[in-house]
Amino acid sequence: MAQTTLSVRMDDEVKRKFDAFCAEVGMNASVAVNLFAKTVIREHRIPFEISADPFWSEENQSVLRRSVAQLDAGKGTTHELIEVEDDA
Repeated sequence: MAQTTLSVRMDDEVKRKFDAFCAEVGMNASVAVNLFAKTVIREHRIPFEISADPFWSEENQSVLRRSVAQLDAGKGTTHELIEVEDDA
């Protein structure tokens, strides 16, 4: 079977941790990506749950737009910033 190359851009730290995990379980990143691709093909789905961040839901965006409109109309309440020292 002919081979091809897939280039993927990712954060350096994510790649480092991914490579470390792969090594820990006895494979390399290429094997892991191939396992992922073959599972997607076999199951015709992403093999884990993917969900949207609720922040971007239409309901939440609507609330945020109303809040911004209230602030723009001068109906906001100013609160004093209280800084708390971190003892840790």
